[in-house]
Amino acid sequence: MGAAWELRLRPDALEWQAGRRCGRIPYARVTWVRLSFRPVTMQTRRFVTEIWWPGGPRLSIASTSWRSLVELHAQDRAYGDFVRELNRRIAAAGATAAFETGAPALLYWPGLAVFVGVALALAVLTVRALEIGAFGAAALVGGFFAVFVWQSGTYFRTPCRRSWCRDS
Repeated sequence: MGAAWELRLRPDALEWQAGRRCGRIPYARVTWVRLSFRPVTMQTRRFVTEIWWPGGPRLSIASTSWRSLVELHAQDRAYGDFVRELNRRIAAAGATAAFETGAPALLYWPGLAVFVGVALALAVLTVRALEIGAFGAAALVGGFFAVFVWQSGTYFRTPCRRSWCRDS
């Protein structure tokens, strides 16, 4: 929760405002754009565009908006249109930006290792419970395993950092 974000695509720059904070990022000065999949809470379809430029901090633009303390609203179509137009303008301005998709490798690979380890541990616990005849425990742990793989596995289906356009 916080101040509302306003983003505007101007002819030569992206302008943003969040409460009293505001900024302007000239398209030609953008050095790096990353598109990534970042699910949160119950919003399993949340994407984030991060923009780096030498004149200021990284700007993150999410595909969802907070409606309340616990409710997120997806803006898939408007977000997709906005990001496509932003990327088109960055390319048209002649920026030497790197365009990438996915999570940073320092987050993705350790996270994948933890995911695989926890999934294997839950699978082993389920099998052990079945071997000793604890069918209730096996069902409970098996249920946790299924939900864990379904929810967390969605995140790891996207590859880590993949370049999709280097020269635009």
